[in-house]
Parts: sequence; C-alpha cells; structure tokens
Amino acid sequence: MKAALHGALAELAAVAEAMDEPALDAACARIGAARRVMLYGCGREGLMMRALAMRLYHLGLAVSMQGDLTAPPLGPGDLFFAACGPGQLATVTALATVARAAGAGVVMVTAEPDGATVALADQVLVIPAQTMARDLGGASVLPMGSLFEGAMFLVFEVMVLRLRALRQEPAEAMRARHTNME
Repeated sequence: MKAALHGALAELAAVAEAMDEPALDAACARIGAARRVMLYGCGREGLMMRALAMRLYHLGLAVSMQGDLTAPPLGPGDLFFAACGPGQLATVTALATVARAAGAGVVMVTAEPDGATVALADQVLVIPAQTMARDLGGASVLPMGSLFEGAMFLVFEVMVLRLRALRQEPAEAMRARHTNME
C-alpha cells in the first residue's frame, strides 16, 4: 500500500516539475480579469472543476458550473474554463463553440494540447499527465485518468493561492464565504 502511495506522489511531483509556470500565471490572470467564470468538465475531470469553482467562489469571484440551473449566459468579458484532458471531447467542443460565439474567452486545461477541441481555446493550460485516453501502457501506478485528475486538483489549489495573492484576499474573507449549511 505505501509503495503505491509513494509511487503516486512521485508521479504527481514529476507532473509538478514539468508544469509551465508562465502558462499557469496566464490562466490565473485570465480568471482574475474575467467578469464571470463558467467551468465545465466531464466525469472526474468535472469533479475537479467543481472543486475549483467552489474555491473561486470563496475568493469572491462570480463563478458557475455549466449545467447548473443558476448558470448565467456568457458574453464579452466572461470566461469559459473547461477541462479536456484527452484533447478531444464532443461536449467540450460544442460548449466552447457556443461560448466563443457569445464573445466569451475560452481557456482549456488538458494533457493533450494538440487535440481538435483544445484548438478552440484562446489559452491552453497543459497538465502533462496520463489521462484516460492514454492509460493503456500502464505508465502510471494510478488507474485510467487518475494521475491527470489528481494533478488537476493540486494545480487548481496552487492557482487559488496565486489568485488570492493577486486579489489580496485574506484567508479570513475566504472562510467567511464558506457555507454555514454543513
């Protein structure tokens, strides 16, 4: 059990080492400058996007998840931030096309920057990790797309730290926005 944990941690450390910091900073700048941010992801990638949406809300940003009943329409000044780990997903293609047509910016997080869907993005944040699309070789100790999904969580938490610093948002203000309904 511990060997698998240490193996997974080593893989996450390798992903962190390979991250492009200027791209990370640029994604934070895009999020911070947006009037509203709408996030989307399929499956477990969607769960990581929901975790980011929660933290962006804690930062005081106007944020929603695509598909939620209270999601607003997107337009100029807004940002559609989507997960597209394998580089090509029909739902992300359709949604990014609608967002672009409405005048919103599009940022995608992916492991496959040459994918057709990713080509619709104004900016791409690459997390160089195994996804479900490339899980056949057993390169990761983790199953399927877990390495990418786990890396998404860590990268997003670091992005929240950077955004908190950019916005000069104290931790107490974030805590004050946390729900009291738990």
